[in-house]
Amino acid sequence: MEKVITLMPDALLVTSNLGRIKKVNYAAQKLFGFSEEELVDQPISIILDDDQLLIEAIFKHSSFKQSFQNLEVVCRTKTREKRLIAFSCSVIAKKIQGLEEIVYIGRDITARQHREQRTSTQYSITRILSESQSVKQAIPQILQSICQNLGWDLGELWTPSQYIGTSVQGHSINAVLRCVEIWSSRLISAREFKAITWQTTYTPGVGLPGRIWIRRLPLWIQDIAEDGDTRRSQPAAEAGLHAAFGFPILDDSEILGVMIFFSRDVQPKDKDLLQMMGSIGSQIAQFIKRKQAEDALVESEERYRDLFENANDLIQSVNTSGRFLYVNRAWRETLGYSEAEIANMNVFDIIHPDFKQDCLQKFYRVLSGEKLEQVEVAFLTKDGQTIFLEGNINCKFVEGHPVATRGIFRSVTQRLAVEEALRHQQEETERLLLTILPTTISKELKEEPANITEVTILFADIVGFSEIAASMSAIQVVNLLNSIFSTFDCLTERYGLERIKTITDAYMVVGGLPTRRRDHAQAIALMALHIQTAIALFNTENNQNFNIRIGIHSGSVAAGVIDLNKFTYDLWGDTVDIASCMESQGIVGKIQVTEDTYKSLCDEFLFKKRGEIEVKDKGKMTTYFLIGQK
Repeated sequence: MEKVITLMPDALLVTSNLGRIKKVNYAAQKLFGFSEEELVDQPISIILDDDQLLIEAIFKHSSFKQSFQNLEVVCRTKTREKRLIAFSCSVIAKKIQGLEEIVYIGRDITARQHREQRTSTQYSITRILSESQSVKQAIPQILQSICQNLGWDLGELWTPSQYIGTSVQGHSINAVLRCVEIWSSRLISAREFKAITWQTTYTPGVGLPGRIWIRRLPLWIQDIAEDGDTRRSQPAAEAGLHAAFGFPILDDSEILGVMIFFSRDVQPKDKDLLQMMGSIGSQIAQFIKRKQAEDALVESEERYRDLFENANDLIQSVNTSGRFLYVNRAWRETLGYSEAEIANMNVFDIIHPDFKQDCLQKFYRVLSGEKLEQVEVAFLTKDGQTIFLEGNINCKFVEGHPVATRGIFRSVTQRLAVEEALRHQQEETERLLLTILPTTISKELKEEPANITEVTILFADIVGFSEIAASMSAIQVVNLLNSIFSTFDCLTERYGLERIKTITDAYMVVGGLPTRRRDHAQAIALMALHIQTAIALFNTENNQNFNIRIGIHSGSVAAGVIDLNKFTYDLWGDTVDIASCMESQGIVGKIQVTEDTYKSLCDEFLFKKRGEIEVKDKGKMTTYFLIGQK
């Protein structure tokens, strides 16, 4: 039996019912660092950090001659190092009352405790970094969390700047480290130590903060009293502090600061803890750099805040998690959210469900570096209305990492309503044309089979109409367009031309169709000049500032009716595309024509040569501006 007890892997102690040690095995001697002679006849409190818990358990169970298992008790070794021991206890009865013996079997679970503490610390730090809005909010919480989760008593942040954030490249020997943040447990009285710390500075290589700064590695001191720091070792010992460790807040080669922690206990070096703290230091550094970038972005954008605030466009900036960094006045007024509400919102909270998946994909594309010029999205206002928007989104990068997206949007809700109203009006007009006004021209066109014919095509576009329409109701916009296009229709009829279609604020007319006049190029040119005069007159009478852009081309097309029920007459061919390009690539207030049209009109009209322009799928084309009649 003695041999079995000696070879037991767990510590065994036998005490009297009063707690005096009578026997120990080799495992107990090795665990606590005492020899058998040093333990026998000593009270069991010699190995306990706080013996009250165990003593109460002993008397409770010995009185009823019971046993207990896995009571976790903090013990001390001979060198006063802490050990967490799980004790199981049995009471051995004797014939004579009061002479009972108590047998303790203890297992060291310190390593398990440390693993649990490290896991808890890592989780807590990750949560703090994800929830904190600023570096100054995060740092005190980090110091407190590390101390409380690991059971340490005091934490410090050292940095060469007024507060952490200004990086120092390489191994700077000119840095002067100052303590800018301290957290301490209520279990210690460290007022004098903290007062000295606030007044102390270190240069690289001096003191624990300085050595960590120069080495860029975590360091451990088993007992600060033996460290040789003439400024703080003695005050630390007087405050009851012994073990210390620290780690750099390091991002690649940039060091931002150093964190130092103290314990009341003398503790051996924990390599696993130091390795984890090195990773936490990098994690904190990345958080700081990200917040620096966000702050710099906000500071930069504040320079343009007045411009943004007075813009009619909806302007927003969100971080890489989707949280709002800035929105302008037009954004707030259009969507109805207050600044306090926006501060707690994510951009995906307000995106209409039908657009959310598409927007999420576009968000990731922007974060990867793609710039999106044409984005369509629908936001939900505070009162539940849907606002349709168009705009562009890009991403700001700092040192190759995305820090924020910026979007500029314009509400197109009114425009979509206008387009829908115009479509309805066009359908109604066509219905009336078929039922009430079956003119000879309509009949002939409907009976005319599709054919190839030489024509001249005019495209006219009201420049800036969408922006003006955004401030009007749908009915106002429809009435405005109806007034303008009615004038155009009168000119079309006057010059014997044929209106093909209107698309929102664009107007297309053709000359040269069957049953119409054959001098189509001249008729189109006269109508174009008259349109310019009509727009100027309209602006004067209606206090508007519309501008027109016109493009003309002559060539062959395929023409015919494509829907006999709705009377839809249309044209096909390159001539249509080129005429459209003459308008879209023209200049506001000008009438741009191709060389083919120019050759047909140059004897009767005045032109100014523009030169060559690049036309999609056609290459370079020479164009002219129509000035007037000779």
